[in-house]
Amino acid sequence: MKYFILFISGLFLIQCSRSTNQVTGSEINNFKVDTLTLFDTIRNRAIPIAIYQPKNKHNSIPVLFSHGYGENQGGAYLEYSYLTEFLASNGYFVISIQHELPTDSLLPTTGKPQIVRRSNWERGAQNIHFVLEETKRKYPKLDYTQLAVVGHSNGGDMTALFAQRYPKLLNKAITLDNRRMELPRTSEPIIFTLRSSDYPADEGVLPNGKEAHRYNITIQLTDIKHNDMDNDASAKERAYIQSKVLEYLKK
Repeated sequence: MKYFILFISGLFLIQCSRSTNQVTGSEINNFKVDTLTLFDTIRNRAIPIAIYQPKNKHNSIPVLFSHGYGENQGGAYLEYSYLTEFLASNGYFVISIQHELPTDSLLPTTGKPQIVRRSNWERGAQNIHFVLEETKRKYPKLDYTQLAVVGHSNGGDMTALFAQRYPKLLNKAITLDNRRMELPRTSEPIIFTLRSSDYPADEGVLPNGKEAHRYNITIQLTDIKHNDMDNDASAKERAYIQSKVLEYLKK
């Protein structure tokens, strides 16, 4: 496993978990970035994360971010820095989660996605829940009543499933073009989704007009391609996604 872990102040020990600081840790503008690896002993699973922590913000709103599918190559959780750094610069406490490890099975490309990829989304929802519990213990002063979960593509499917499984744990769920896992039909948590211009969602993923109105779900069409919602986005596309996500977080 290609994870090099540096113990900075010993192990951060808590029930059923441990975390260690990795090599990266730098200050950028008005926030600090650190990478850590958490370890879920119950599932025997390492969970690398990047923490974008605003300076002098002790009551920040936490945002948990889930990346799109990276084919188990690692590092996908750092490929949305244009968005994670932007949110941190606006005072949000952002944690980006690496969901795939090199030892994981690849995402199935045949069969009905809602069936063959379900275990991947289940694992992702468990990762989000684990990271949330760890964060609550280590950063108890964050405003968890306003917790938001955000995800792109396959990470958006994980986000949708997490919102369905744990609706009382979060305030908002924001997906960037999730295509397979249906969005919860609910007004709590509040649901927002940005859609790409080139790939339609599978049948039933998006609410119809009546459902969107009933549950106050925001469906925003864009001119951005599905695969250009990570750091491949142009400057104009980045600015648009940044502005919309920030708008949703402030609602």
